[in-house]
Amino acid sequence: MRLGVGFSILSSCLFALLYFYTTLLAPMTGAQIFAWRILLALPALAIILARGRAWGQVREITGRLRRERLLWLWLPLSAGLIGVQFWLFVWAPVNQKALDVAMGYFLLPLSMALLGRIAYKERLSRTQHVAILVAALGVAHELLHTGAFSWATAIVVLGYPPYFALRRYLRAGSMGMLWFDMLLLAPVALLVLLAAGPAPGAAQRNGFGLLIAYPALILLVLLLGIISSVAVAAYISASRILPLGLFGLLGYVEPVLLFWVSVLFLGEPVSGQALLTYVPIWLAVMLIAGEAGVAWLAKKNRA
Repeated sequence: MRLGVGFSILSSCLFALLYFYTTLLAPMTGAQIFAWRILLALPALAIILARGRAWGQVREITGRLRRERLLWLWLPLSAGLIGVQFWLFVWAPVNQKALDVAMGYFLLPLSMALLGRIAYKERLSRTQHVAILVAALGVAHELLHTGAFSWATAIVVLGYPPYFALRRYLRAGSMGMLWFDMLLLAPVALLVLLAAGPAPGAAQRNGFGLLIAYPALILLVLLLGIISSVAVAAYISASRILPLGLFGLLGYVEPVLLFWVSVLFLGEPVSGQALLTYVPIWLAVMLIAGEAGVAWLAKKNRA
């Protein structure tokens, strides 16, 4: 149990570190950082699949591709949905959108609860109903105060639920699906790296040219792959070891860390008006986390 908790916290800390780390890769663009992350994920994921003896999931999906024609549509759609999230996660910190993305991760558990209620007719507890209403107050304040809701926040809140719903619909192994997601994103990543990108001065260099022009980036890019891969491996390990309730509860650590990284290290300001948006959302998250914690403790005591 302690090992699982350690893996979960390590994963959240590494994802928060990755959030800040992307700002050290200048003059790379967010798209180029995303591309390197995808390409470096493939060998790391291959090792994880081998160690976890999960290549059978990949073979199963490959076999289904011969029998299920629609899978040729669903798999690229799955890759596109998660690819947008991977891109946004490394793009936001270098484009002053880190706080908006952090808010999206705070709201994500609530949007997932709504998905369960609407799409799968799952019952919401009284606490979950209250949490959604409280979070809605924060969202309403944001709309009244700014006249809009950040598109970066909306991509996280509205983009992840269809991705998880699609994975549930396909009934495929999670590791096998992730392999095909990365495999299908690899050609896109390669095209991004081959395309010309902005660099200091008049020069236009692609992702490979930047490594030649700035050799120090080679080590930084390799470290990017290591941080990202270890974070994914720790997350998967935690999901296998921990009870589902405790695993979900520990998932709230990551958005908290992303928020403080955005404020303390990336220098994004939080105004008094913004707190009227954040405080209700934080309260909503605390309600859901508290309910999950009580349920897990009760289940543990019964056992």
